[in-house]
Amino acid sequence: MNKKEIFSIPNILSIIRLVLIPIFAWVYLTAGSNGEYYFAAIIVVISGITDFLDGAIARKFNMITELGKFLDPLADKLTQGTLFLCLAIRHPLMWLLVALWAMKDGFMGIMGLVLLKKKNTKLQGANWYGKVCTAIIYVAVILILFFPGFFGTGEIQTAVLILVCAGALALSGVLYAMVLIKMWIHSDSVKKKKNEKDAAEKA
Repeated sequence: MNKKEIFSIPNILSIIRLVLIPIFAWVYLTAGSNGEYYFAAIIVVISGITDFLDGAIARKFNMITELGKFLDPLADKLTQGTLFLCLAIRHPLMWLLVALWAMKDGFMGIMGLVLLKKKNTKLQGANWYGKVCTAIIYVAVILILFFPGFFGTGEIQTAVLILVCAGALALSGVLYAMVLIKMWIHSDSVKKKKNEKDAAEKA
């Protein structure tokens, strides 16, 4: 991998998203006024825009790299986890999202490592439902941050918003799990057919 690929625009955008994570956490956790919550929301908006742009630019201008395939989902996972953990301090129902996020990404991480080590294959980037789930989460968090009075702690509308995110996260996790399991089965099927072909050629 050369320097041009490493410092491509999509990869730089993913790195910016990673840098924004601790900045958001500090701003949100120390916020004491609506203005500071608005600032935290703006950071999330910028993160969401860079998330959309890095994939769009990579596909349109053929800038897809192995580093980008690693950085983009890493930034997604860490951003989501940070948003959930920070908001859970003021919105206890958010712990449901923390649990779902940990189970989903934990399973995907373990299965990804097993597939790479045992089957020499891996998931190629985020699927559409993963992107939709991420978009729903961004929108929900931005609404909570921009309208703290309306989406307050314990309010019904806040609970509905969080439960919508939980549903999207759970559905995305199930669909990803199905894809990973199919990849495992397909890999075994391909290996079996190859062995049968080799055995037939030797006979």
